[in-house]
Amino acid sequence: MIMRPGQPLLLPANPVFVWGSLLAALLLNMLPLGRQPWLPDLLALVLVFWSVHQPQRVGIATAFVFGLAMDVHQTALLGQHALGYTILSYFAITIQRRLLWFSVPSQALQVLPLFAATHAIELAIRMFAGGVFPGLSLLLAPMIESMLWPVISVVLLAPQRRAPDPDENRPL
Repeated sequence: MIMRPGQPLLLPANPVFVWGSLLAALLLNMLPLGRQPWLPDLLALVLVFWSVHQPQRVGIATAFVFGLAMDVHQTALLGQHALGYTILSYFAITIQRRLLWFSVPSQALQVLPLFAATHAIELAIRMFAGGVFPGLSLLLAPMIESMLWPVISVVLLAPQRRAPDPDENRPL
């Protein structure tokens, strides 16, 4: 992959770390905090991150399985989160080459429509099944997820960052 000028080389992602971060995000989503519509969906955030940075390991099937797990946990209509996460992962993989050329704050603006579309899909399915409209505070969740993008980028890329090596024989 062609990298932006000035972007540091990263070590390969450890598969144990990738899957561990996905499971940790799933467990954080499963915390009994009540059903607040403004709460960010951390699993969706981590799924998008790994779909962009590791599309060979984390893809649409992974998003579907984690979506089913969220549906079962929240006793939601089976397939509501699965469809949202699948579409989210598909579009994240679609824009991943373009997205990586932007700086991290610009990436946050680029993924905001993805998060908004996911919440809109989940809301449409919930409303179609006879659910209650949660209110306009639902609009805060994609904004918060987008604002968390730089934090997630720093945290999840930290194990891949190379230590500065002053050795002249190994310039990379």
